[in-house]
Amino acid sequence: MTSTRCAVCKYFRRRCPPDCIFSPHFLNHNLQRFTCVHKIYGASNIGKLLQDTPMQLRADAIESLYYEAKCRIQDPVYGCAGIIWSLHQQIQITQRELAQVQAEIAFLDANVGVADPTPSSVEPLVQENGVEYGLDKPYDYWFY
Repeated sequence: MTSTRCAVCKYFRRRCPPDCIFSPHFLNHNLQRFTCVHKIYGASNIGKLLQDTPMQLRADAIESLYYEAKCRIQDPVYGCAGIIWSLHQQIQITQRELAQVQAEIAFLDANVGVADPTPSSVEPLVQENGVEYGLDKPYDYWFY
């Protein structure tokens, strides 16, 4: 017999055997965690699940059960599926906003290139027939 009972044995007011399957996962100071999982799944079902689960995966299984039970208590109709659906909706909205912003950026980039062709500072401005007008010198104010 261990010196302290696990949360499950404490809840059921029984002695905690040395080979208690619940004791590594439901410590005696965290009774609320067990009661949450117990309300949704029941102690017998939790015990069966733990016995069928490999040792290295039991902690993850208990964490998952606790999270799902907590979500089910908060939202009895949808549970964690409601949270997943809500997050999926947020992702879709954000993806739509991102696509709109990317389209606006592409549109503005295309319009800037058409409306304001900036010549290269290295090449002189030359008319098609090869006549240079000297417009490549910004300090030459010939129009004043």
